[in-house]
Amino acid sequence: MTEQEPDHADLIGQARKLQAMLESAVDAIITIDGRGIITTVNPATARLFDYAQDEFIGRNVHFLMPEPYHSAHDGYIANYRATGTRKIIGIGREVTGRRRDGSTFPMHLAVSEFEMDGRVHFTGIIHDLSGQKATEQALRQAQKMEAMGQLTGGLAHDFNNLLTVIIGNLEMLEGKLTTTGQRELATEALEAADLGARLTARLLAFARRSHLEPEVVNLNDFVLGLTDMLHRTLGSTISLSNALKPRLWSTRIDPSQVESAIVNLAVNARDAMPEGGRLIIETGNVSIDASMSEDLEGLPKGDYVRLSVADTGQGMPPAVRERAFEPFFTTKEKGRGTGLGLSMIYGFAKQSGGHATIYSEPGRGTTVNIYLPRHADSITPETAPEEVGPAATGKTVLVVEDDPRVRKLTVTRLESLGYATLVAADAHEALAVLGSGAEVDLVFTDLVMPGGLSGYELAHRVAAEWPHLPVLLTSGYADELVRRDEDAIAHLKVLNKPYRLADLANAIAEALDSER
Repeated sequence: MTEQEPDHADLIGQARKLQAMLESAVDAIITIDGRGIITTVNPATARLFDYAQDEFIGRNVHFLMPEPYHSAHDGYIANYRATGTRKIIGIGREVTGRRRDGSTFPMHLAVSEFEMDGRVHFTGIIHDLSGQKATEQALRQAQKMEAMGQLTGGLAHDFNNLLTVIIGNLEMLEGKLTTTGQRELATEALEAADLGARLTARLLAFARRSHLEPEVVNLNDFVLGLTDMLHRTLGSTISLSNALKPRLWSTRIDPSQVESAIVNLAVNARDAMPEGGRLIIETGNVSIDASMSEDLEGLPKGDYVRLSVADTGQGMPPAVRERAFEPFFTTKEKGRGTGLGLSMIYGFAKQSGGHATIYSEPGRGTTVNIYLPRHADSITPETAPEEVGPAATGKTVLVVEDDPRVRKLTVTRLESLGYATLVAADAHEALAVLGSGAEVDLVFTDLVMPGGLSGYELAHRVAAEWPHLPVLLTSGYADELVRRDEDAIAHLKVLNKPYRLADLANAIAEALDSER
């Protein structure tokens, strides 16, 4: 008996180690029986699919799969048990999972088989590929833009050589012409060649091969200097306003390029508002950290000056927005645009060591942000920012965000600050959570969401039904643009995307303090 006791104790120890491994595993681990019924899950599974652990037990695992996998899953198991043909068992493959809110995500699933008490069971280990896929997509986009830049740069170089010959010969020919009609023909040909030269200059800007003549400048001066000219260009139906950051940092750029960028964006905005609207030009100081760098295609961490040009126009659907920076891509009717304006701005920003982004939704307008590096001479010694640690507040924040990746990141950030979180994919889900009686201390919501209710409208509903519950808004649009509905958000703060963890901590704390 005494010889068996150490074995018994050893078994208990091994069981505890196994349990600890399951509890601490980063990847989701699920076991099912031969009928596909879930028998165990680890905490990572609950976090990944957004269910409580006890909500998995006893349910068929196919509820975690979207169609067509949902309907076909039981057939896979039956087929394997009848024929031994393996679709995924012992192999592993990339599949799609479905969270509680119905959103889907890519994942790698590895399945193994084991037998216990004479019955067959299966273990699935799931690795979330969302971050990897987002990185791969950003890399593909960067590689595509780089390849297009190389192609257009080569074309522009060759065309410039041809135009040099054409213009030079026309100029020599012009001096030998004797009649007015002949000289008019030569002048028209020269003007067409000059137009071609301007087009190739835009191509070179996109390809980041322009000859830049950078100077240390303050962007506020440029915006103010262009205001009168832009008023004339935009016409009487469009209201132009500026939101310029006091004590704006300096940046070292080519002044002609930034002027051209502002004018191009203003003209694009005018065309997107045929019935009139608002155009806002905004400047700001931005410090990019690691998480913001990921959102900006790997823009190096550091200090930048941000120039935002925003309109209240028609906006862009996702398919158009994703291609907006490509050269020759345009949605304008034939003869009204070359498709080189935004590509030139993108190339100018990249060649200057910065980046450009577009936020746009159909019917919600467009904001183009240009990030330009802060000039070193304008940097003065500053106190290092304090590290943001857990707030340990015991407060609960309801996160309302339709983008699954942004929602997941926001939850992680808030929990690192010590807040408990609840999540909703749109305003309707948020109202359902609040209506259920859940304890919520703050609603943190995106402005633009699907489902027919915006962040503004959610804030109105919350103010009407839960008047003491604070709401914090966040948006990728220019700050002045989101404030076009003053009544909707007169008492609310808007946190601009992308933002640093310290910005999030301060905004949450301020919103909670405002209700005390």
